[in-house]
Amino acid sequence: MANVTNITGRSDSHHGEFMQGLRSFGNWGVLMTKDEHDLLEFLKFELKFLEDGGYGSSPHAPRREPQIFQDSPSCLNFKEPDKPHSCDECWMMDFVPEAQKSRNAPCRFIPLTEKGETLDDFYRHGSQLQMEEALGTWLRAEISRIEQERAAAHGA
Repeated sequence: MANVTNITGRSDSHHGEFMQGLRSFGNWGVLMTKDEHDLLEFLKFELKFLEDGGYGSSPHAPRREPQIFQDSPSCLNFKEPDKPHSCDECWMMDFVPEAQKSRNAPCRFIPLTEKGETLDDFYRHGSQLQMEEALGTWLRAEISRIEQERAAAHGA
């Protein structure tokens, strides 16, 4: 059995759900891989996390708005105040435009809408609801795209 590091505390509302998902994904090593199958599963997990209210106010940080992706159990640095992992190791980097990859929290610069709006744009000029709606739409579109590509590859 591979060593697995708990990344959610047992008192967190999503701990059991995340740990159940962790078992179903198999051995993640450092939790994130850039394997296409894992990417699909991570996107599905992120969508479920969003739909289940995972980005609602946290009892651990009630005065701070949740940070999309950064406050998700799928983030390498989830609950790691020292941020020991480089964002370069994260599966989300595949979606970050090249010009934004060196920024602090590059996942904030993933274009989520047809207009190219990013989380950073929504933090500056939008609402939490608008941001979550755009994120949900983007996640569903990426999940669908990957599933269609896989179906086409298996049908060829």
